[in-house]
Amino acid sequence: MSGGRRRRGKLLVGAVAGAVLATGIGLYATDSWPFRNAYCWGAWQENSGAYFLGEDALAKSGSERRGTESAPPSAERQNATCTVEVSSTVDDSDSDEPLTFKESVTVEYGPVPAEAGKRRAWMARYFHGSASPLPDALDGLVGSDRAMLVLPETCDVDGRPSVVTIRSESWGDGHLGRRAMPFSIGTRPDVARMLLEVANAGMEKAGCAPDDPLRMTSPMVTVAEDDESAREPLCRIPGVTFEFGEGARYRQQVGAVNDELQTCSVVWSSRGEPDEPAAQYVMASAPRMAALFAGLPEGADEGLVRATCNGRKTVFYADVRGGLRSSASPSLDGAFANFVESVGNRIGCGTGGEA
Repeated sequence: MSGGRRRRGKLLVGAVAGAVLATGIGLYATDSWPFRNAYCWGAWQENSGAYFLGEDALAKSGSERRGTESAPPSAERQNATCTVEVSSTVDDSDSDEPLTFKESVTVEYGPVPAEAGKRRAWMARYFHGSASPLPDALDGLVGSDRAMLVLPETCDVDGRPSVVTIRSESWGDGHLGRRAMPFSIGTRPDVARMLLEVANAGMEKAGCAPDDPLRMTSPMVTVAEDDESAREPLCRIPGVTFEFGEGARYRQQVGAVNDELQTCSVVWSSRGEPDEPAAQYVMASAPRMAALFAGLPEGADEGLVRATCNGRKTVFYADVRGGLRSSASPSLDGAFANFVESVGNRIGCGTGGEA
């Protein structure tokens, strides 16, 4: 090769490298792909919509965002998890020690727990009354701090539905000790999009994705109102009454109320501590939602009965814990029977439903 050709080749390579570098700098400066941070097997990118993934989440001094993830789901490995965390430190005017804050969003992919106690704890978290049902025949619930999606039957594991869940936690730590704090991931539509993005990514890697990715095109129906002090009848369901006692810090949340789903949840509210589930009532008749209850002990004394309502196989479920178990009127079984009758009449089961 002549010296002139070599010089022209070097100039060409240099020009291409310069263009790539200039383009890269431009992409980085605008926080565009491929330099934008991605999380949860590439499903989420920074500044992609939700508050938690945007710049506003890093407004506190010393804030940084980091992600950790397990290996992605696969045909052999059905369980996977990832966490995105924002940490920050601010000066404490009442102490020489700074205040530290951590906000985290955790995703879990895999089948619902097999053991009954763990399944009930899972139900308490994700069938919360604060969550709105997804539209467009998507089987799931979304709140500003949690979300759950039941995946298609092709993703089932050992007869149990696989699900994708999102939950948030927030803690502040200082001279008064570690305290739980309220934390919103984003608006419900934002959280719903995050849920579908990570579900589509997980199913693709697990080899059970449908031909078309799951999408949400219709607006979400929000729940009726924020939580309120628990009162009788519980969640305004006739016959479901509890003696909460004067000064009790129980809060109730009236959730979804339609022909396929009804939710009601009660928590014991304690400042600085996570809200603990104390009672929950659920009616579910959509097939994939009802499948979440398969394998749990059945019977009125177990808080789980099935009925056929207007041709739909329907599940009625209750989980009451702690001191509330002895506070139901006329009894715990009686309150559950009243729930089944009241909701059953509303959705066309007749008295208690058709076996």
